[in-house]
Amino acid sequence: MTRIRVHSFAVSTDGYGAGPDQAEDAPLGEGAEALHTWVFDTAYGRSMIGAEGGSTGVDDAWLRRGDDGIGATLMGRNMFGPVRGPWPDLSWQGWWGDEPPYHHDVVVLTHHERPDLPMAGGTTFHFVDVDVEAGLARAVQYADGADVRIGGGVSVVREALQRRLVDQLHVAVVEARLGDGERLWDDLEGWPEGYALVDREVGEGAVHLLFERA
Repeated sequence: MTRIRVHSFAVSTDGYGAGPDQAEDAPLGEGAEALHTWVFDTAYGRSMIGAEGGSTGVDDAWLRRGDDGIGATLMGRNMFGPVRGPWPDLSWQGWWGDEPPYHHDVVVLTHHERPDLPMAGGTTFHFVDVDVEAGLARAVQYADGADVRIGGGVSVVREALQRRLVDQLHVAVVEARLGDGERLWDDLEGWPEGYALVDREVGEGAVHLLFERA
């Protein structure tokens, strides 16, 4: 049975999953690169960018778990890129270069649809003007029995939690304070209702918290 999962979702100690003023040279907002240092310190994270080396400890194991059994991804438009409003053209093709790391179908939620975008390595981006629940339904079809991962951004994950659409949530808390941006737990009354903490492990660069829907 297909599960809806969130993995390796990094937040600061003050609860921010993205910084302010997202732009092409600051994909996650100002200061938010600190949230993902732990990813690219691992062997798996470095392999995503074609680099060698990296650690193979706790953080690496959690990062690898996030890709296991995933058949499709859902993301918000802000995660796909910094362009806002109607697309001025189709030149923007994501942050990831010619071969994105997904290698499967990716549903992008946007109020401004555009044609499907097939990329090298098996990734195809589908741009749809629907809500989170309908977007997940589309992603489930593409997953063909495998699990669906919600990649982000913060507002998409938060809305899915509010609607109790997420089966499993992995949060990586890093030792950084952003002070501004977008907080994961806002509007969730401090804790996602209907979810239980089922695992906690301290890694080399993050504390890993795993929640499951009750």
